[in-house]
Amino acid sequence: MRLGFAGWVLAVIVVVVLIIGYSSLFTVYQTRQALVVRLGQPLRVVTQPGLHGKLPLLDNVIYIDKRILDLENSSQEVIASDQKRLVVDAFARYRIHDALRFYQTVSSVDGANSRLSPLLNSALRRVLGEATLTQVVRDERAQLMTRVREQLDREAQQFGVTVVDVRIRRADLPEQNSQAVYKRMQTEREREAQEFRSQGTQKAQEIRARADRDATVTVAEATSKAEQTRGEGDAERNRIFADAFSRDPDFFAFYRSMQAYDAGLLQGDTRFLVRPDSEFFRYFLDPNGKQRTDAGASAATPSTASPPTAAPSAPR
Repeated sequence: MRLGFAGWVLAVIVVVVLIIGYSSLFTVYQTRQALVVRLGQPLRVVTQPGLHGKLPLLDNVIYIDKRILDLENSSQEVIASDQKRLVVDAFARYRIHDALRFYQTVSSVDGANSRLSPLLNSALRRVLGEATLTQVVRDERAQLMTRVREQLDREAQQFGVTVVDVRIRRADLPEQNSQAVYKRMQTEREREAQEFRSQGTQKAQEIRARADRDATVTVAEATSKAEQTRGEGDAERNRIFADAFSRDPDFFAFYRSMQAYDAGLLQGDTRFLVRPDSEFFRYFLDPNGKQRTDAGASAATPSTASPPTAAPSAPR
């Protein structure tokens, strides 16, 4: 029994030693740093990863993250220097560089976020309140974010953190203002489109009028030149006819009569009545074109005789 009791005592002692030895050691990972607190008072900060020792039952180890932490900020309304209202949605990234001060001031990541969020809002209002809408949205956005980060970093040093970056996720006009701006932009684009259409219509009318004028001038010049050419041709034709008539009047008269026959006696043309012995058919009656005269012939008059009368019938 004594050996049994001694064995139990030895076993208990071994277990106690193991528990004390286990509680006197702690592990620090690469993503963490450890703050050793003895009876509620900070003792030291361990930043090197590995196995470290502490007094069991007296020392307590608080692990603090060494990685970059997120600070998500809710959307807020900011008034720019040109009195334009903006809905800004921003976020920040920070790292804990002084674990002791961090533990003494905010004690946890949630506490740090609750303290840094108002500071971020104040920095955004100060910096963006000095800039115009165009600068915030387009021209100087990166420079403004740098200024916000610097101001927030100076104020966050009291909590033992370093602000790594501040970014604006979205910077837009309020919903009602966005709709008004959209309608104004739509109206402006419609006005510009109507102006372009009007200018195009005016250009088209100018081109069409210029083309009509050029066509009228071209047709008039062509008609004038044609009439001039036709007049010159008619004059040349008359000269040739006159020359031909002066050389041989009989042949000229015969030639003109043949042309008249060719133009006037067409098949299917309009009919007209002419006496056979008229001037028009003189070459039909005489190859020389001389009309035949009947002066020597006297006109014969037909004799008339009275018709016989019937005798009256005797009375009965």
